[in-house]
Amino acid sequence: MENKPFKYNSITKEKDLDVLIEEIGDARVVMLGEASHGTSEYYTWRTAISRRLIQEKGYNFVAVEGDWPECYAVNRFIKGYQNSGSKIADVLQVYRRWPTWMWANWEVAALVEWMRDFNHLKNGSEKAGFYGLDVYSLWESLEQVLKFLENNDGQAAEAAKMAINCFEPFNRDPQTYARATAFVPTDCENEVIEMLQRIQQHRSFTDDPEHDFNTNQNALVAVNAEKYYRAMVRGGAGSWNVRDSHMMETLDRLLELHGPEAKGIVWEHNTHIGDASFTDMADDGMFNIGQLARENYGRDNVKLVGFGTYQGSVIAGRAWGAPMQKMDVPPAAEGSWERMLHEISTDDKIILSKDLREVPELKKRIGHRAIGVVYDPKYEMYGNYVPTIIPDRYDAFIYFDETEAVHPLHMKTRGGKEPDLYPWNF
Repeated sequence: MENKPFKYNSITKEKDLDVLIEEIGDARVVMLGEASHGTSEYYTWRTAISRRLIQEKGYNFVAVEGDWPECYAVNRFIKGYQNSGSKIADVLQVYRRWPTWMWANWEVAALVEWMRDFNHLKNGSEKAGFYGLDVYSLWESLEQVLKFLENNDGQAAEAAKMAINCFEPFNRDPQTYARATAFVPTDCENEVIEMLQRIQQHRSFTDDPEHDFNTNQNALVAVNAEKYYRAMVRGGAGSWNVRDSHMMETLDRLLELHGPEAKGIVWEHNTHIGDASFTDMADDGMFNIGQLARENYGRDNVKLVGFGTYQGSVIAGRAWGAPMQKMDVPPAAEGSWERMLHEISTDDKIILSKDLREVPELKKRIGHRAIGVVYDPKYEMYGNYVPTIIPDRYDAFIYFDETEAVHPLHMKTRGGKEPDLYPWNF
C-alpha cells in the first residue's frame, strides 16, 4: 500500500523468508512463536523456517514447548535409533497428555518426516535433534530414570525408587500432590534432589552422551516439576517463573551438549518467546524464556519471532482437559496489533522490528492476541490480549490475515484422507 506506515514484506512462498533469514544472521538461538497452540499456519511456516536454518546455517536442534520424555522418543525416531519406531503417525501417538493436538498433528508429522530424511545420510553428531523444554512430566520422567538406573546403577536406582514411593500416595495427580503439600509441611523435594545428585555423581553411564543426557534431564525434570507443582497451588507468578526457568536451563544444557558452536531453534507460544519485560507480564513479576535468553546470551545472539492472525479457526478446549474442538477465531479487537495489520492490508506479511521503531502507536503497549489451549471466542475480550510494546518484544513478526485450525492425528479428516501439509510445497 502507498500509505503503509512502515515497511513490510509480503509472504506467500518459502523464498519470501529470505528477508527473515538475513535478519537472523548468525544468531545462536532463534525462537519461533505462535499466538495459539492450534493454528496450522504457525506450524507449517515454523517448519519452513527451521528447515532453512538447519540446512543453510547449521542449526543443531529444534526444542519445543513439549515434555522431555515424549519429545525424546521423537528425537530417537528422527535420528534412526534402534527400536525407535517405523511410522511417524505411530511415533507421535506418544503424546497422550492433554492437549494431545499440540504435537500429535499432521503438521508436526511433516516436520518429523523432513528431519528424519535430513538425518538419514548424516553422521551422529551432524544429525538434527528434537527435544522438549517443558516441566510437566513428573511421573513419566521418574519412571524413565528408574528403568535406566535399574540396568546401570543399583545404588542410584534406590534413590529413584524412594522418590517414586514418596509420590505414590498422590495417585499420579500433580494437583493432588500440590494441594497436599500446601497444608502439610512434608513434600518430596529432598527425594528428587537426592536422586538427581546421585545421577550427577556419574560422568557417564554409557558410551552414548545423548543417552546419558536423557537420564540426567529426566532427573532434572522431576526436581523442577516437583518445585513447579508446589508453586502452582500458591498462585501468583511463582509457578510460571519456575517453568520458564526450567525451559531456559534445558536450552542451556542442550547447547552445551551440542558443543561450543551449537545453535538452537525454539518453538513456543508467543507468551514464552516474546520478551516478557515489554508486556504487562512484567507488572506481575513474570519473566519468560525469551527474556532470559536475551539476558544470558545477549540480544544480538537471540532472535525472537512472533506470529499472529486477524481471524480464522483454531483447535482448543472449552476447559482444561475438555475435548478438543475446532473453534472460530473472530476478527481481532479494535485497537489491537492484529487489527492494525489487517487495516494496513490483508496481505500475509513479515515485519522486522527495526522498521517499527519510529511508529508512534507502537512505542506504548497495545493489545496483542494470545490464545491458549483453553479458549472460548465469546469471552476473548476478557483475557486474550496481552498489552505489548511490539518492536521491543520481538525482533520480527509474521502475520496471517486468516488462518485455519491445526489437523490433530486424533481427529478425523473429511473423507479420511491425510492432509497435504508439507510446508515446502507452497
